Amino acid sequence: MAAMAAAATLMSATSSILRRSALLRPHGLQVPRRFPRQRFVRHIASSTNEEAAAKAAAATADIGGPTIFDKIIAKEIPSSVVYEDEKVLAFRDINPQAPVHVIVIPKVRDGLTGLDKAEPRHAEILGQLLYTVKVVAEKEGVADGYRVVINNGAEGCQSVYHLHLHVLGGRQMKWPPG
Repeated sequence: MAAMAAAATLMSATSSILRRSALLRPHGLQVPRRFPRQRFVRHIASSTNEEAAAKAAAATADIGGPTIFDKIIAKEIPSSVVYEDEKVLAFRDINPQAPVHVIVIPKVRDGLTGLDKAEPRHAEILGQLLYTVKVVAEKEGVADGYRVVINNGAEGCQSVYHLHLHVLGGRQMKWPPG
């Protein structure tokens, strides 16, 4: 019985070594994978982390303190600015999801933490944000096709409670997006 347990342990260790090192594998020997590729596991973990971050951000959304975007507007945090005027700022996302990924934000939050907080008084800035998306798309060379995304609330994976639009382009956008 002890001999069988020792043999099983040895086979398990050998299999693990073979799986990790292509140099130790005899030519032609294929070691079956027992687990999904690490890339897939990382994607699921990343998605879970994004959802958790969105829920944590939602819990503190109404506190009214400065967001990371407020700090970018104040030049406390550096950014790669693509477009700026007196009302709007557009800058490159630090975690791009497409070859072109630009964030467009209003410079003054004015209670507009998410699209669900929009009121009639916000109509002008909402229009300005959409017009800025067009300008950014032209400047970035993606005017022939791009996507505009607004994440709203924890269920929509909004992680910064300062209304912002994502401009994504430079590759074929798939459908459905989520």
